[in-house]
Amino acid sequence: MKTLKFRKELSELILNGQKTSTWRLFDDKDLSVGDIVSFVVWETGEEFARVELIFVKETTFGQLTSNDWEGHESFESEEKMYKVYEEYYKRPVDENSPVKIIKFRFL
Repeated sequence: MKTLKFRKELSELILNGQKTSTWRLFDDKDLSVGDIVSFVVWETGEEFARVELIFVKETTFGQLTSNDWEGHESFESEEKMYKVYEEYYKRPVDENSPVKIIKFRFL
């Protein structure tokens, strides 16, 4: 089964229904619609949900639409957003970086 890791604060947003989508860069798991995925807390390795992926779209940060932001946490600026993802992925991130928009439903 494929797994996706989330920081503890993001897992809480998912469980209370505020976060209904995630963005992934440099997808090495070939995530696609219909996949059953285990969501895991990054800090503990503990599973907190099982979901089905119901929507997957590839784009770049520079081409994000308002629909792409639905169900996703916001950032105070584009620069802050790029820094957050650079910390997650340990690679440079900018408006040309590819991003996968993923929406899911609980099983």
